[in-house]
Amino acid sequence: MTIFTSNISKTLTAAALACTLGAPTFAQEATEEAPVETTEDQPESVFNMGEEVDENGDPVAAEPQEPQPGQQYLSEVHGDWALRCLKVEEGEDPCQMYQLLNDADGNAVAEIAIVVLPDSGQAVAGATIVAPLETLLTEQITLRVDGGQARRFPFNFCNVGGCVTRLGLTEQDVALFRRGAEATLTMVPAAAPDQNVTVTMSLAGFTAAFNAASE
Repeated sequence: MTIFTSNISKTLTAAALACTLGAPTFAQEATEEAPVETTEDQPESVFNMGEEVDENGDPVAAEPQEPQPGQQYLSEVHGDWALRCLKVEEGEDPCQMYQLLNDADGNAVAEIAIVVLPDSGQAVAGATIVAPLETLLTEQITLRVDGGQARRFPFNFCNVGGCVTRLGLTEQDVALFRRGAEATLTMVPAAAPDQNVTVTMSLAGFTAAFNAASE
C-alpha cells in the first residue's frame, strides 16, 4: 500500500471551443435579413493554427526557445542527475543538481536539489530535500549511503509544496557520494507511525553533475 501520494502530477482540464463562423441563423424572421458574421472581430483563439508534420505525418518538433530571465531550464543530464539552471539578466546562470526520488513501488515521493558552496567553510555543498506533507516530523529523516553509517537530520519547515530539510555536505560527504552507487532516505508517515518509507537516491552521474555544477 502506498503511504504517500505524489504531488508531482497535475490535473489537465480540456475546454471545448464552439466555432460559429458561417453558421446559418434560423431564429430570424423570414422577412428579416440575417446578419453576416465576419472574421474581423473574432478572437484569435477560435482559429486552428495547425502544426507542421514530416513526410510520415508525424509532428515536427518545435525549435527550442531561449529561456528568459527568471525562468528555470534544463542545462545538462548526467546519469540520474539533471542540472537545472536559472536564467539571469547578467553574469553566469546559477545551477543546481536535481533528482526526483521514488519509493519501492516507483511512486515519486520526494526530491533533492544540491548546490555547490564555494569558499563557504566546512560545508562545500548544500542539499535541500522536500518530503510529503504527511511526514511525521518528529522522526526526522535518515540518510544512508550504500548501507553504511546512517545520519539523521531534522526538518526545517513545511509549506504547500512539502516538508523541507536542508543538509550541509562536507568534503567527506561529497567523496562518499562520488564513490557510492546509491543512497537511501527514510522517513515516517504521520498516518502510520509504526512504518517507514524509504526512497532511493541514485548516485549514477553524481561526479559529472557535481563537477558541472562547480564550474
